[in-house]
Amino acid sequence: MSETAAPIRLAIVDDHRMLLGALSEWLRGAASDIELAAAVPSWSELLAHTAFPVDVVLLDLDLRDNIPISLKLSMLKAAGVQTMLMSTYSEPAVVREALSSGALGYLVKSEPVENIIEAIRAARIGESYLTPELEDALADEGTVPKLSAQERRVMALYGAGQPVKAVAFQLGISEETAKSYLKRIREKYRVAGFDVGTKVALRKRAILDGILLQSD
Repeated sequence: MSETAAPIRLAIVDDHRMLLGALSEWLRGAASDIELAAAVPSWSELLAHTAFPVDVVLLDLDLRDNIPISLKLSMLKAAGVQTMLMSTYSEPAVVREALSSGALGYLVKSEPVENIIEAIRAARIGESYLTPELEDALADEGTVPKLSAQERRVMALYGAGQPVKAVAFQLGISEETAKSYLKRIREKYRVAGFDVGTKVALRKRAILDGILLQSD
């Protein structure tokens, strides 16, 4: 790093306080070009922090606050903040969904600190970052059926436990149309070699494919 370059101002948001503390300690002093400006356990505390907006945010994908990740990412982007998502999950579909929401990269929480530093530096200059392991996993994935946006909405709502009538009401469609979407979703998965005939199986598949984020 050039001696005149300003350090990368970093914020970490993670509701697991032990991990938040450990990560903060690892990053303090680990790289002279990174300044830990904030380490907070919630989204609201990030927005209220005196250091916000920062250059880069390491954001926990699994914060239990019911705020859609896409909304968080759009708000950070509007504030000029680059975002790297962190999660305990490494399933390719979850990674792909996170990236499609607008994150620059994705880190599994078990990554060594060297990878995290590399990701922060990449984010600062607007470059995407994935570990070689995740890139390989994404490249190997390809058997998941292609669903339309409306099919994904139906699958997410139904998989989250909503009855068909409630799914139809929320999407502004008839109950019969919602049923036809479900039938089409199940057929697409059947052709791809996955049985989602029961609601439990469909919910599990929706989580695995990143359509529904696991809330517990």
